[in-house]
Amino acid sequence: MIIINADDFGMNERCSKAIVEAFSRGLVTDTTMMANGGYFEQAVRLANKNGLFNKIGIHLNITEGIPLTEDIKELPDFVTDGKFNKQYDWNRELSPDEKEAVYNELTAQVLRLQKAGIHITHADSHHYIHNAPFIAPIAEKVCSEHGIAKIRIMRNWGNMTEAERQKAENYKKRLCSKGYITTEYFGRLSEAKNTALPESIELLVHPDFDKDGNLVDRHGIVDGYAVGDRI
Repeated sequence: MIIINADDFGMNERCSKAIVEAFSRGLVTDTTMMANGGYFEQAVRLANKNGLFNKIGIHLNITEGIPLTEDIKELPDFVTDGKFNKQYDWNRELSPDEKEAVYNELTAQVLRLQKAGIHITHADSHHYIHNAPFIAPIAEKVCSEHGIAKIRIMRNWGNMTEAERQKAENYKKRLCSKGYITTEYFGRLSEAKNTALPESIELLVHPDFDKDGNLVDRHGIVDGYAVGDRI
Protein backbone atom coordinates (compact mmCIF):
# COMPACT_ATOMS: atom_id res chain seq x y z
CA MET A 1 0.00 0.00 0.00
CA ILE A 2 1.48 3.31 -1.10
CA ILE A 3 -0.13 6.41 0.41
CA ILE A 4 0.67 9.86 -0.92
CA ASN A 5 -0.67 12.32 1.63
CA ALA A 6 -1.06 16.04 0.98
CA ASP A 7 -0.57 18.04 4.17
CA ASP A 8 -2.07 21.44 5.09
CA PHE A 9 -5.53 21.27 3.52
CA GLY A 10 -7.41 24.33 4.78
CA MET A 11 -4.29 26.29 5.71
CA ASN A 12 -4.77 28.89 2.96
CA GLU A 13 -6.52 29.25 -0.38
CA ARG A 14 -3.61 28.47 -2.66
CA CYS A 15 -2.43 25.24 -1.09
CA SER A 16 -6.03 24.04 -0.56
CA LYS A 17 -6.87 24.50 -4.24
CA ALA A 18 -3.57 22.90 -5.21
CA ILE A 19 -4.47 19.83 -3.12
CA VAL A 20 -7.81 19.55 -4.92
CA GLU A 21 -5.96 19.85 -8.24
CA ALA A 22 -3.55 17.11 -7.17
CA PHE A 23 -6.49 14.83 -6.36
CA SER A 24 -8.09 15.56 -9.72
CA ARG A 25 -4.91 14.46 -11.48
CA GLY A 26 -4.60 11.29 -9.40
CA LEU A 27 -1.35 12.47 -7.84
CA VAL A 28 -2.32 12.09 -4.17
CA THR A 29 -4.40 9.51 -2.34
CA ASP A 30 -5.21 11.35 0.90
CA THR A 31 -4.95 14.70 2.65
CA THR A 32 -4.84 15.98 6.20
CA MET A 33 -6.81 19.05 7.18
CA MET A 34 -5.81 21.92 9.44
CA ALA A 35 -8.81 22.64 11.66
CA ASN A 36 -7.54 26.10 12.62
CA GLY A 37 -6.49 26.99 9.10
CA GLY A 38 -7.54 30.32 7.67
CA TYR A 39 -9.26 28.61 4.73
CA PHE A 40 -10.98 25.85 6.73
CA GLU A 41 -14.63 26.55 5.88
CA GLN A 42 -13.91 27.04 2.19
CA ALA A 43 -11.83 23.85 2.16
CA VAL A 44 -14.76 21.93 3.64
CA ARG A 45 -16.88 23.13 0.72
CA LEU A 46 -14.14 22.14 -1.74
CA ALA A 47 -13.95 18.68 -0.15
CA ASN A 48 -17.71 18.24 -0.40
CA LYS A 49 -17.83 19.45 -4.00
CA ASN A 50 -15.00 17.13 -5.06
CA GLY A 51 -16.00 14.03 -3.12
CA LEU A 52 -13.04 14.01 -0.73
CA PHE A 53 -14.80 13.48 2.59
CA ASN A 54 -13.61 9.86 2.91
CA LYS A 55 -10.00 10.81 2.15
CA ILE A 56 -9.38 13.41 4.86
CA GLY A 57 -7.42 13.03 8.07
CA ILE A 58 -6.61 15.64 10.69
CA HIS A 59 -3.44 17.74 10.63
CA LEU A 60 -3.04 18.39 14.37
CA ASN A 61 -1.56 21.82 14.89
CA ILE A 62 -0.11 23.72 17.83
CA THR A 63 2.60 25.59 15.97
CA GLU A 64 0.93 27.93 13.48
CA GLY A 65 -2.25 29.97 13.14
CA ILE A 66 -4.87 30.97 15.69
CA PRO A 67 -5.84 28.46 18.42
CA LEU A 68 -9.44 27.29 18.67
CA THR A 69 -9.43 27.29 22.49
CA GLU A 70 -8.73 30.00 25.05
CA ASP A 71 -6.58 28.35 27.74
CA ILE A 72 -3.66 27.67 25.42
CA LYS A 73 -3.51 31.36 24.52
CA GLU A 74 -2.21 32.02 28.04
CA LEU A 75 0.85 29.81 27.52
CA PRO A 76 3.83 31.84 26.22
CA ASP A 77 5.73 28.75 25.10
CA PHE A 78 2.94 28.09 22.61
CA VAL A 79 1.21 31.36 21.80
CA THR A 80 2.29 34.96 21.26
CA ASP A 81 -0.18 37.75 20.49
CA GLY A 82 -2.98 35.24 20.03
CA LYS A 83 -1.14 33.04 17.51
CA PHE A 84 0.86 29.84 17.78
CA ASN A 85 4.54 30.82 17.80
CA LYS A 86 6.52 27.61 16.96
CA GLN A 87 8.57 28.08 20.16
CA TYR A 88 7.73 24.90 22.06
CA ASP A 89 10.85 22.88 22.89
CA TRP A 90 10.18 19.28 21.85
CA ASN A 91 12.16 17.87 24.75
CA ARG A 92 10.59 19.93 27.52
CA GLU A 93 8.08 18.18 29.75
CA LEU A 94 4.70 19.90 30.01
CA SER A 95 3.19 21.25 33.20
CA PRO A 96 -0.27 19.92 34.18
CA ASP A 97 -1.88 23.14 32.91
CA GLU A 98 -0.04 22.84 29.60
CA LYS A 99 -1.07 19.21 29.19
CA GLU A 100 -4.70 20.12 29.76
CA ALA A 101 -4.53 23.08 27.39
CA VAL A 102 -2.91 21.03 24.61
CA TYR A 103 -5.44 18.24 25.13
CA ASN A 104 -8.35 20.68 24.93
CA GLU A 105 -6.95 22.33 21.79
CA LEU A 106 -6.37 19.08 19.95
CA THR A 107 -9.79 17.84 20.99
CA ALA A 108 -11.39 21.03 19.67
CA GLN A 109 -9.61 20.55 16.36
CA VAL A 110 -10.94 17.00 16.00
CA LEU A 111 -14.44 18.11 16.91
CA ARG A 112 -14.38 20.91 14.36
CA LEU A 113 -13.72 18.46 11.54
CA GLN A 114 -16.35 16.06 12.81
CA LYS A 115 -18.92 18.85 13.15
CA ALA A 116 -18.22 19.73 9.51
CA GLY A 117 -19.26 16.20 8.56
CA ILE A 118 -15.77 14.86 7.94
CA HIS A 119 -15.06 11.28 8.95
CA ILE A 120 -11.43 11.54 10.08
CA THR A 121 -9.54 8.68 8.49
CA HIS A 122 -6.09 9.27 9.99
CA ALA A 123 -3.95 11.73 11.94
CA ASP A 124 -0.64 13.50 11.52
CA SER A 125 0.53 16.97 12.53
CA HIS A 126 1.93 20.30 11.47
CA HIS A 127 5.72 20.37 11.88
CA TYR A 128 5.55 16.74 13.13
CA ILE A 129 4.53 17.96 16.58
CA HIS A 130 2.66 14.71 17.36
CA ASN A 131 6.08 13.00 17.39
CA ALA A 132 7.36 15.19 20.26
CA PRO A 133 7.87 13.01 23.37
CA PHE A 134 5.53 14.92 25.67
CA ILE A 135 2.94 15.81 23.01
CA ALA A 136 2.67 12.30 21.56
CA PRO A 137 0.72 10.75 24.49
CA ILE A 138 -1.78 13.60 24.37
CA ALA A 139 -2.28 13.31 20.61
CA GLU A 140 -2.71 9.55 20.95
CA LYS A 141 -5.27 9.97 23.72
CA VAL A 142 -7.29 12.39 21.61
CA CYS A 143 -7.17 10.02 18.65
CA SER A 144 -8.23 7.06 20.79
CA GLU A 145 -11.16 8.97 22.28
CA HIS A 146 -12.46 9.89 18.82
CA GLY A 147 -11.99 6.62 17.00
CA ILE A 148 -8.95 7.64 14.93
CA ALA A 149 -7.02 4.40 14.53
CA LYS A 150 -4.36 5.46 12.02
CA ILE A 151 -1.48 7.72 13.05
CA ARG A 152 1.49 8.75 10.93
CA ILE A 153 4.78 7.34 12.15
CA MET A 154 8.01 9.29 12.46
CA ARG A 155 10.02 9.57 9.23
CA ASN A 156 12.06 6.38 8.86
CA TRP A 157 12.78 6.26 5.12
CA GLY A 158 15.08 8.41 3.05
CA ASN A 159 18.20 10.38 3.83
CA MET A 160 18.70 10.16 7.60
CA THR A 161 21.14 9.00 10.24
CA GLU A 162 21.04 5.60 11.87
CA ALA A 163 20.20 7.28 15.21
CA GLU A 164 17.23 9.04 13.61
CA ARG A 165 16.10 5.80 12.03
CA GLN A 166 16.28 3.95 15.35
CA LYS A 167 14.33 6.68 17.11
CA ALA A 168 11.65 6.41 14.45
CA GLU A 169 11.55 2.64 14.78
CA ASN A 170 11.04 2.88 18.54
CA TYR A 171 8.19 5.34 18.03
CA LYS A 172 6.52 3.04 15.49
CA LYS A 173 6.77 0.05 17.82
CA ARG A 174 5.15 2.06 20.61
CA LEU A 175 2.25 3.09 18.35
CA CYS A 176 1.73 -0.47 17.18
CA SER A 177 1.83 -1.78 20.76
CA LYS A 178 -1.10 0.51 21.52
CA GLY A 179 -3.11 -0.84 18.60
CA TYR A 180 -2.70 2.05 16.17
CA ILE A 181 -2.49 1.27 12.47
CA THR A 182 0.54 2.57 10.61
CA THR A 183 2.47 2.04 7.42
CA GLU A 184 5.83 0.30 7.68
CA TYR A 185 7.63 3.38 6.35
CA PHE A 186 7.14 7.13 6.06
CA GLY A 187 9.18 9.51 3.95
CA ARG A 188 9.11 12.49 1.63
CA LEU A 189 7.89 12.29 -1.94
CA SER A 190 10.85 14.46 -2.91
CA GLU A 191 13.19 11.59 -1.97
CA ALA A 192 11.26 8.95 -3.92
CA LYS A 193 12.53 9.74 -7.43
CA ASN A 194 14.11 6.80 -9.23
CA THR A 195 13.92 4.75 -6.05
CA ALA A 196 12.19 1.44 -5.48
CA LEU A 197 9.47 1.91 -2.88
CA PRO A 198 8.61 -0.48 -0.07
CA GLU A 199 5.22 -2.18 -0.25
CA SER A 200 3.87 -0.22 2.73
CA ILE A 201 4.85 3.43 2.78
CA GLU A 202 3.35 6.88 3.24
CA LEU A 203 4.93 9.70 1.27
CA LEU A 204 4.53 13.32 2.31
CA VAL A 205 3.80 16.04 -0.23
CA HIS A 206 2.83 19.71 0.04
CA PRO A 207 0.96 20.63 -3.15
CA ASP A 208 1.05 24.29 -4.07
CA PHE A 209 1.20 26.53 -7.13
CA ASP A 210 4.31 28.37 -8.24
CA LYS A 211 4.25 31.92 -9.64
CA ASP A 212 3.44 30.56 -13.10
CA GLY A 213 0.52 28.49 -11.86
CA ASN A 214 2.32 25.15 -12.08
CA LEU A 215 1.43 22.50 -9.54
CA VAL A 216 4.50 21.88 -7.37
CA ASP A 217 5.62 20.01 -4.31
CA ARG A 218 6.44 22.89 -2.01
CA HIS A 219 9.87 22.82 -0.37
CA GLY A 220 10.06 26.47 0.61
CA ILE A 221 8.73 29.94 -0.07
CA VAL A 222 10.56 32.60 -2.05
CA ASP A 223 8.99 36.02 -2.52
CA GLY A 224 5.60 34.60 -1.60
CA TYR A 225 5.71 31.88 -4.24
CA ALA A 226 6.18 28.17 -3.80
CA VAL A 227 9.36 26.65 -5.12
CA GLY A 228 10.13 23.01 -5.66
CA ASP A 229 9.66 20.14 -8.03
CA ARG A 230 6.68 19.97 -10.32
CA ILE A 231 4.36 17.17 -9.32
